[in-house]
Amino acid sequence: TDFAAPDVAAIAAKMEERIAAPGERLMREGANGYSFFVVLSGEVEVTRAGASVVTLVTGDFFGEAAVLDNARRNATVTAVGETVVGELFGADLAKLDADSPEIHARLRGAIEARRPA
Repeated sequence: TDFAAPDVAAIAAKMEERIAAPGERLMREGANGYSFFVVLSGEVEVTRAGASVVTLVTGDFFGEAAVLDNARRNATVTAVGETVVGELFGADLAKLDADSPEIHARLRGAIEARRPA
């Protein structure tokens, strides 16, 4: 990721580790979003309207748009194999977003880049 080491530490300190089984959906397109995720190991497939968009791997993150913009999930994310993610509740992410200009810039950049056309 493009997060600076102190930002990674701030995010990691508040995350809960979660193990996803192969094929497990971590978020569903159209659902409400309450958590932000970072792939700690393994990989996840991102689909939109049933079509593959991208595969995310260790260090990648997802779920920021629904949490920070209070919007519905714009994609479904499914574990490809056994995958470990860090999960951060939305209120904690919002506080980090508000407190750190670097985190805010990185998250807002991702939201813009990933916005469906």
